[in-house]
Amino acid sequence: MGDLRAVPATGWRLRGTLLGATGAAGAELYVDGSGRISPEPLTGAEDLVTSGWIVPGLVDAHCHVGLGPQGPVTDLEECAAQARTDRDAGALLLRDCGSPVDTSPLQGRADLPEIIRAGRHVARPKRYIPGLATELDDPGLLVDEVRAQAARGDGWVKLVGDWIDRGLGDGADLAPLWPDEVLADAIAAAHEAGARVTAHVFGTDALPGLIRAGIDCIEHGPGLTDDLIAEMAARGTALVPTLINVETFPSIAEKATRYPRYAGHMRDLHAHAWEIVGRAIEAGVPVYAGTDAGGGIRHGRIADEVAELARAGHPDPIGAASWAARDWLGRPAGPVAGAPADLVVYDRDPRDDLAALCSPSLVLVRGRPVSVGT
Repeated sequence: MGDLRAVPATGWRLRGTLLGATGAAGAELYVDGSGRISPEPLTGAEDLVTSGWIVPGLVDAHCHVGLGPQGPVTDLEECAAQARTDRDAGALLLRDCGSPVDTSPLQGRADLPEIIRAGRHVARPKRYIPGLATELDDPGLLVDEVRAQAARGDGWVKLVGDWIDRGLGDGADLAPLWPDEVLADAIAAAHEAGARVTAHVFGTDALPGLIRAGIDCIEHGPGLTDDLIAEMAARGTALVPTLINVETFPSIAEKATRYPRYAGHMRDLHAHAWEIVGRAIEAGVPVYAGTDAGGGIRHGRIADEVAELARAGHPDPIGAASWAARDWLGRPAGPVAGAPADLVVYDRDPRDDLAALCSPSLVLVRGRPVSVGT
């Protein structure tokens, strides 16, 4: 992938097959000099694409810009490099699900995907990865902290719903962090502030309180039961299962030799995760693609997550990482007039072969070409 090319004053013309929620249709799109979709044909526009499959910019609905394998990434240029890796893979909208670094200065950069930030994770002391979360000694402080994170983020707040409780000794296992009544007040406070709330949850025990408190989304969720799935479907609670992260559970278990109960639990969650996601999809839970990039998962793997959603039985895995996810996050689901031209083009139909998503022939970020295939 090279440097971005400027949009010519006369604009671009793209012809091909546009994929979206209603299927596929022939399309002729025009991008004006400002990098936005033109409402009408532009005289003299330069041909940029004359054939191919055009997809609204992909979405990584769970990633962490500013988090690396060794912890927080304090160099903003390194954070930008993470976002560029996602961009080059076609992910042009990132929901940053908690970062210890304030990446808001990256939001004005025309060379990067749009980043929707959730502020910092909110957790209890010694109940999450060290150095990443805002830690509250008293769970009663959660309401005020949620209000603070809602003000710092872009319409999302991220809670740590469960984590291993090492205080249980040999019986250490995943356990909830927050009392149910505190969750209800905190989520209500976020909603009053115009923010949605999501939570990291691996096991089962934390889920009833979170879902019944009105949480908007569950991250991971391999501990879901049929009753909880039904309640999520009834409430419209979304699920971002991050299945390529769940693939790491056996390796996590191998390192947890001091905590055999926890290790066995993680192996069991891994074994049933794809079945659980499939049942959630069948029940009508909105399920979207997120990689959990940052930390142990490298950026740029959105195509891998789409493939895992397909494996779980998602009927529209591309939409889960494009038009459906964009709509869920309050962005245009497709190339509507006046919207930024965030588009990805493929040489072959990705519906026939999801591996096509690994090799975009063209990425347009705000109308500027990132890469043209040869």
